[in-house]
Amino acid sequence: LRKVVTVAKSRSFRDRHGKVLLEGLRLVRDALEAGAVPCSLFFSAAGLLRELPQARLKGASLVKVKFEEIKSWSDLVTPQGVIGIFSKPDPAKMSYPAAQLASSVPMVLICDNIRDPGNLGTVLRSAAGAGCEKVLLTKGCVDPWEPKVLRAGMGAHFRIPIVANLDWESVPSNLPATVQVCVADHKDPGAQAEAEPVSQGAGRPGSASGNLKAPVKSKPGAAPPEHEDREGTAGGCTPELTTRYYHESWIQAPAAVVVGGETHGLSLGALHLAASTGGKRLVIPMVPGVDSLNSAVAAAIMLFEGRRQLLQRNKQEDKRQKVP
Repeated sequence: LRKVVTVAKSRSFRDRHGKVLLEGLRLVRDALEAGAVPCSLFFSAAGLLRELPQARLKGASLVKVKFEEIKSWSDLVTPQGVIGIFSKPDPAKMSYPAAQLASSVPMVLICDNIRDPGNLGTVLRSAAGAGCEKVLLTKGCVDPWEPKVLRAGMGAHFRIPIVANLDWESVPSNLPATVQVCVADHKDPGAQAEAEPVSQGAGRPGSASGNLKAPVKSKPGAAPPEHEDREGTAGGCTPELTTRYYHESWIQAPAAVVVGGETHGLSLGALHLAASTGGKRLVIPMVPGVDSLNSAVAAAIMLFEGRRQLLQRNKQEDKRQKVP
C-alpha cells in the first residue's frame, strides 16, 4: 500500500501508466457507478465492500489492510478505509448520472491557467452544479486527477465530462460548431486598457464609469507577458471584444465561458478564440479598492448566471410557442 500510494500520487505516474488514485467511499462508489475501471482496491473492513456496486468490482484486485495503514497514508482528515487505483477515466466512455444529463444546459466551461488544485476542484464542482455539458482544461492547468483537486471536486469528476491538457488549436474541435466563447475578465475597460495589454484573472472590473460597450484595445506594440504561449500572439495585441456586465444579456446557446487563474490570467489564445466566435468580455462589478475575485468564485458567478439566462430564454420561447 505504501508503494502504491506514494507512486500513484505523482503526476508522472498518472501520465505514464494512465492510472489515478481515488480515496473515500463516496468517490470510489461514484467512480464505479460512472463506469470507471478499478485495478486495485485497498479496504480495511469487509463491510465497506458491501456499500459498493459489486458487479463493478469484477476483475479488480481486492486487498484487505489494517485501518492504521490506510490512515497513515491517507490525504483525508477523516479516513474512511478505502483507497482505489483506477484506470484514468475516458470521458467518452463514462456513464454520467441521468439526472445530471437531464438538467444540463448548452454551456461549456474552459479553464485557462488555473494552477491551484483547490480552486480547480471547486470550479469543477460549480460546473457540475450549474449543469455544464463539459469542462475543457488547457495546458497550464493543474492535473484534474491530483488528489487535492479530487477532494475539492466532491465527486464532480464523475458527473461531468472533463477533457484535459488541450492546446488552443484543439479547443475548437471540442466545442459545438456554432458556439460563442466569452471570457471572464477583471479589467476596467476604460482606465486600464492602456496599462494592461492582457487581462489578469477574472472578476475585477475596476470602476463602473468606463464605457462598457466600447471594444478594448491593447497598447500598440506591447509585448505579451512571459507566461503566454507563443501560439496566437501575432502582433502582441489583445483582440477587440465587446464588454458586458455579467448580469446583462450575453449568452447564446450553445455557449462557452473561459475563466483564467488568478496569477497568470487569460492567455491570448483565449482572447483570440473569443474574438473569432463573436464572444464578449464579461465583467463582475466590484467596489473600488477590492482585488480580483478568486477564479473559483468568478467561475461560479458566471456559470450560474449563464444557466439562469439560458433557462429564462427557454421559458420565453415556450410561451411564444404556446400563443395561438
